Amino acid sequence: MAQDMTEKELLKMELDQLKKEVKNERQMISKTGKELKDYIESMAAEDPLLKGVPEDKNPFKEKGGCIIS
Repeated sequence: MAQDMTEKELLKMELDQLKKEVKNERQMISKTGKELKDYIESMAAEDPLLKGVPEDKNPFKEKGGCIIS
Protein backbone atom coordinates (compact mmCIF):
# COMPACT_ATOMS: atom_id res chain seq x y z
CA MET A 1 0.00 0.00 0.00
CA ALA A 2 2.68 2.50 1.01
CA GLN A 3 4.68 1.68 -2.12
CA ASP A 4 1.82 2.91 -4.30
CA MET A 5 1.64 6.31 -2.61
CA THR A 6 3.58 9.42 -3.53
CA GLU A 7 5.82 11.14 -1.03
CA LYS A 8 3.26 13.95 -0.72
CA GLU A 9 0.49 11.47 0.15
CA LEU A 10 2.70 9.75 2.72
CA LEU A 11 3.56 13.07 4.35
CA LYS A 12 -0.13 14.02 4.42
CA MET A 13 -0.97 10.72 6.15
CA GLU A 14 1.79 11.31 8.69
CA LEU A 15 0.56 14.85 9.32
CA ASP A 16 -3.02 13.63 9.80
CA GLN A 17 -1.80 11.02 12.30
CA LEU A 18 0.21 13.62 14.24
CA LYS A 19 -2.83 15.91 14.37
CA LYS A 20 -4.83 13.05 15.94
CA GLU A 21 -2.07 12.26 18.44
CA VAL A 22 -1.63 15.86 19.59
CA LYS A 23 -5.27 15.84 20.78
CA ASN A 24 -4.62 12.96 23.20
CA GLU A 25 -4.57 13.99 26.83
CA ARG A 26 -1.17 13.31 28.39
CA GLN A 27 -0.67 12.14 31.96
CA MET A 28 2.38 11.72 34.14
CA ILE A 29 3.75 8.16 34.19
CA SER A 30 4.14 8.42 37.97
CA LYS A 31 0.34 8.68 38.23
CA THR A 32 -0.68 6.19 35.54
CA GLY A 33 1.96 3.66 36.62
CA LYS A 34 0.59 3.64 40.17
CA GLU A 35 -2.98 3.28 38.88
CA LEU A 36 -1.96 0.39 36.63
CA LYS A 37 -0.12 -1.35 39.50
CA ASP A 38 -3.12 -0.94 41.82
CA TYR A 39 -5.49 -2.32 39.16
CA ILE A 40 -3.30 -5.35 38.50
CA GLU A 41 -2.98 -6.10 42.21
CA SER A 42 -6.74 -5.74 42.73
CA MET A 43 -7.51 -8.17 39.88
CA ALA A 44 -4.82 -10.73 40.80
CA ALA A 45 -7.27 -12.92 42.76
CA GLU A 46 -9.39 -13.42 39.63
CA ASP A 47 -6.50 -13.91 37.19
CA PRO A 48 -6.49 -17.47 35.80
CA LEU A 49 -2.85 -17.13 34.76
CA LEU A 50 -1.86 -16.58 38.40
CA LYS A 51 -4.22 -18.89 40.27
CA GLY A 52 -4.91 -21.51 37.60
CA VAL A 53 -8.14 -22.92 36.21
CA PRO A 54 -10.13 -25.49 38.21
CA GLU A 55 -10.08 -28.92 36.57
CA ASP A 56 -13.88 -29.08 36.35
CA LYS A 57 -13.99 -25.78 34.40
CA ASN A 58 -10.97 -26.38 32.18
CA PRO A 59 -12.18 -26.83 28.58
CA PHE A 60 -8.74 -28.03 27.47
CA LYS A 61 -8.22 -30.92 29.89
CA GLU A 62 -7.75 -34.34 28.36
CA LYS A 63 -10.97 -36.30 28.15
CA GLY A 64 -9.25 -39.64 28.09
CA GLY A 65 -6.09 -41.40 27.11
CA CYS A 66 -5.11 -43.25 23.98
CA ILE A 67 -4.27 -46.92 24.20
CA ILE A 68 -2.27 -48.56 21.44
CA SER A 69 -2.27 -52.34 21.43
